[in-house]
Amino acid sequence: MQSKKTMLLSLASSGATRNALTKRMIENLDIDLPSREIQDSIAQVLDSIQYKITLNNRLNDYLEQLVDGKFQELFGGLNFNATLSDVAEITMGQSPAGSSYNEEGAGIIFYQGRGEFGWRFPKRRLYTTEPKRLACEGDVLMSVRAPVGDLNVAFENCCIGRGLAAIHSETPSFALYLMRFLKPQLEAYNGEGTVFGSINGKALKSLEVALPSHNEVMQFESFAAPIDALIRSNENETRKLNNLRNYLLPKLMSGEIDVSKVDLTQLTNNHLADC
Repeated sequence: MQSKKTMLLSLASSGATRNALTKRMIENLDIDLPSREIQDSIAQVLDSIQYKITLNNRLNDYLEQLVDGKFQELFGGLNFNATLSDVAEITMGQSPAGSSYNEEGAGIIFYQGRGEFGWRFPKRRLYTTEPKRLACEGDVLMSVRAPVGDLNVAFENCCIGRGLAAIHSETPSFALYLMRFLKPQLEAYNGEGTVFGSINGKALKSLEVALPSHNEVMQFESFAAPIDALIRSNENETRKLNNLRNYLLPKLMSGEIDVSKVDLTQLTNNHLADC
């Protein structure tokens, strides 16, 4: 029996001058659908996965707001007394040769700019075999081109392009929430530049900040770091759940996996580790 992909290719080859599928061909294509009962069971499995993803996202939102509030409470009233270079090491991104880009996983993960940004962690899309500027896992990644100041956190060691800067600190949680606190200050750069907003390395390093005492920074780090670790753990589970959902859907629809054999109570972190 022909697969649906083979049937589509066969239909496309019927075009007179070039391969083409018409709207009518697609509408009249026969497909095999499982029974409504099986469809409902499949939807229940997928809904359960999505429900856990939604819970993770809501919890992460709450946790982030909790730490933002703590930072504001402790340091919101301080006056500027330092620059960002006193707090962290800043690396401005540099794009590798375009010929080194790939989506097959060769080399190191490469983030060009904020286009790959997610809620907190960027989404993997490109790799490069010729990295120029590197960021470490846990570094704050900041967009240096319009809009200036958008933030993410490096989920792993990676290469960064010219649209990003990496902010590396021995107290990464303090650095992250400091940059979030400075967002209004950074937005001023979006009105500068000839075509669109931008900030260069010199301006970023000399950005004025309010730096608490070392003991105060360490106390905040002790509070925030475990919460950030939980946020990362939730994000890691969510990524695995997304992969699991995408893996299951076509196999459940085709009958390759019997939906009645799927035990949702077994979808734990240990099982997700293999997804």
